[in-house]
Amino acid sequence: MSLNWWQAPCQPLDYVARSKAIARQQQLTKPAGSLGQLEDVVIQLAALQGRERPRLEQVAISIFAGDHGIVAEGISAFPQAVTGQMLRNFVNGGAAISVLAKQLSARLEVIDLGTVSPGEALPGVMRLQLGAGTQNFLHGPAMNNTQLGHALQAGRNSVQRAQLSGCELFIGGEMGIGNTTAASALACWLLQRPASELVWPGTGLNAQGVEHKARVIDAGLALHRHVLDEPLDALRALGGFEIAALVGAYLACAQQGCVALVDGFICSVAALLAVRVNPACREWLLFAHYGAEPGHQHVLQALQAQPLLDLGLRLGEGSGAALAVPLLQLACSLHNDMATFAEAAVAEVSA
Repeated sequence: MSLNWWQAPCQPLDYVARSKAIARQQQLTKPAGSLGQLEDVVIQLAALQGRERPRLEQVAISIFAGDHGIVAEGISAFPQAVTGQMLRNFVNGGAAISVLAKQLSARLEVIDLGTVSPGEALPGVMRLQLGAGTQNFLHGPAMNNTQLGHALQAGRNSVQRAQLSGCELFIGGEMGIGNTTAASALACWLLQRPASELVWPGTGLNAQGVEHKARVIDAGLALHRHVLDEPLDALRALGGFEIAALVGAYLACAQQGCVALVDGFICSVAALLAVRVNPACREWLLFAHYGAEPGHQHVLQALQAQPLLDLGLRLGEGSGAALAVPLLQLACSLHNDMATFAEAAVAEVSA
């Protein structure tokens, strides 16, 4: 692909704000480093937001949904109609991410990029319908160039809408029966590992189903191996509309100066793709949790990521990221509101 928006420079970090945040941490009434990773993440937030005292009061969550042609190969325990049915559940408040968004007072939007059974028009669902799901990647590319471009742009547009609402933290979520297979295929290509090392039961496959899923992924990789030269080539050949939208969203966050909190395995694969497309975007990505999938651990290692939580989560929808938001908010509160040694008249450690 020719030079396009996703290759534009990312926003630089503010190292003056970072230095001030480090200095403030050293003055707070606690032993240096005693809050561990919370200190590191708030210093990173200071550099990203360009202020000594960062805050995360305005959270925006975008759920990207799409179906996958690879489901025809019997790689999911759930029927494909579930994708469209979950859209209704999202906007009706019944899904995990809907409950979490309400508790966080977060802005939640749902984007249907292309489902097989979209059903009736749903208030609260933005319907783009790039296709009736992707194509089966055992028979050809999952997407064409036009669909890929529109899906990337959909993620970018979502970030732009979030920023217009004053967003200080962006969370991308995903929904799509079959998307663990697409994400695993992409992870295999990105990490140069066989499918047997990365696949997981996903929505509940048995051992035989997992073995079949691995064979399907290896066959897809073999079919497309001669055209998988660049990350976006792999995304077009093996990915999904919602995965592409996540890639576009993470790139747009970095280019427009919006902190992104990455959810589980599928979102982390999208994040790794975004970093391979535009490496500077890595600085703008925080990682919420270690997922239960073995492939997630490998992807996180490739990203040199240190997530905040380790709860054995594997739901998706952006739910793990939403669960990590209060921890980040508390880290900011500790940094911003704790007294310094001078303010509290507490003796500092002797040299």
